[in-house]
Amino acid sequence: MRQKRRISRLSRVAVAVSALALAASACGKTSTESNTPEETKGGDKAGSSAYKGKGIGLAYDIGGQGDQSFNDAAYAGYEKAKAEFKIGGVDVEPSDGESDADKVQRLTSLAKQGYNPVIGVGFVYAKAVGEVSKKFPKTTFGLIDDVTVKEPNVAGLAFSEEQGSYLAGVAAAKATKTKTVGFIGGVEIPLIKKFEAGFVQGVQDTDKSVKVKTQYLTQPPNFDGFSKPDLGREAAKGQLDDGADVIYHAAGLAGQGSIEAVAAEKKWAIGVDSDQYNQKALDKQKAYILTSMTKDVGGAVYSLTKSVVEGKPLSGEQRFDLKAGGVGLSDSNPAFKEMTDVVEAVAKAKKAIEDGTITVKSTP
Repeated sequence: MRQKRRISRLSRVAVAVSALALAASACGKTSTESNTPEETKGGDKAGSSAYKGKGIGLAYDIGGQGDQSFNDAAYAGYEKAKAEFKIGGVDVEPSDGESDADKVQRLTSLAKQGYNPVIGVGFVYAKAVGEVSKKFPKTTFGLIDDVTVKEPNVAGLAFSEEQGSYLAGVAAAKATKTKTVGFIGGVEIPLIKKFEAGFVQGVQDTDKSVKVKTQYLTQPPNFDGFSKPDLGREAAKGQLDDGADVIYHAAGLAGQGSIEAVAAEKKWAIGVDSDQYNQKALDKQKAYILTSMTKDVGGAVYSLTKSVVEGKPLSGEQRFDLKAGGVGLSDSNPAFKEMTDVVEAVAKAKKAIEDGTITVKSTP
């Protein structure tokens, strides 16, 4: 969970102006910039003499910091790494409607200033990372949710979302009373299809009589389905009207709207990426967040940074699956823990996936 107070969009602009005009040079708004290693008393735990970078350069995906989900999970890992290794860092917001050229400029600016690693939060950075990594071979780049860039200084940080979503499907099938559950995807792309595939399989393997209603908020190249809560709210209302009493979203900031709609009807919501039961922005709805499919984006950011600080940077595909703790299902809500049949079914499914008894599909 994030430790600092959320900075408003307006405040971020002010911070960006004072932070060496990084926002202008990187084509995005800067959330925070902290001390470089030279400005920090003491050395990092791995030995400051072994690490010569300025710190972590983190470039956010659509929705930016404060999405209570994907980007905030990355931020948590960024903060943990900075604190543990006593290094600096800067996290940069995306611009509305930006192009690949904007992303290239942003990553180029971070690399030029000496940030290492430079991490693109989301597959939307694939083209930019592919281009910029060639120009800065001594800088390690991280690309979350994409493994297509094959440069030796690039680590593709990928997750088995379908496995965690399978567990969400098991929980939904056991918790529903109407025998109807829903899935809301932000944008209909292969990545989000993995969430759908695992969820639907988990539901059907648990109880074939349960119906799954599936809806995507937008189609590419329109990515508003990850950033506009109103879209998630309306989609959830429609599924609730059709009888769904458990709704799982994979829609970033837009998913916050779906949770609000579900909670208003006192039904069950299933969150995504972060443990959304513990998100401050969702305090009023938390009693109705049954569980969340967690995705350890923060752990991936931390692991890559650790490897760079220790002088042994990761590269190539780095897979974070259920067995490795890269994905999972949260149990923060006491109401979830009290549903012993749900807990037992989830635990049984988890073991079966880990030992290979169940193979989860990555496409619907």
